[in-house]
Amino acid sequence: MSSPVSQESTRRRLTQQQAETVTRLTDAAVEVLNDEGFDGLTVRTVAKLAGVAPATAYTYFSSKSHLVAEVFWRRLSAGVGEPDLTTTPTERVAQVLREVSMVVAGEGQLGGAVTMALLGTDPDVEHLRLRIGGFIRRRLAEALEVEPENPGPLLDALEMIYAGGLVHAGMGHMTYEQTSERLVAAAHLLMEK
Repeated sequence: MSSPVSQESTRRRLTQQQAETVTRLTDAAVEVLNDEGFDGLTVRTVAKLAGVAPATAYTYFSSKSHLVAEVFWRRLSAGVGEPDLTTTPTERVAQVLREVSMVVAGEGQLGGAVTMALLGTDPDVEHLRLRIGGFIRRRLAEALEVEPENPGPLLDALEMIYAGGLVHAGMGHMTYEQTSERLVAAAHLLMEK
């Protein structure tokens, strides 16, 4: 059964058959990334592996960066749940940061590719970048029990921490597991002041 996220695309709402095609393309993109890296990834190569005509693939994804950003968005929205409101705010923030940082852990070259893709200028990537940032902001706001539109300096600081941590991990300076530990430690330092 498809999740709501699998039924939508950056460009339009999808039918069940279209959603299945997009899923095949995103799954194939991860395979190609693991074999060829971001430099070797092309929409055409992904389309071939997914058994989809290149022209069809381009109707869904404007570029390889758009494709990789979509992979990340789908994993993020599926992998970062609502904070457990029965725990303390610090534990909830730690939960969100841990889940955000572990979305691409153990995924080979996907993390580095996501970093490169999200820094691109493709308008479809920009749309996803805003969606991703808004999603993480809402999860952190829920953890802090504040409004995302009027968050205060703590939420702003937490956003800076996770963004820097994920870029650092995406550049290969540390693993996503190490990043997760450091993000949680940084959140504890901020929240316990």
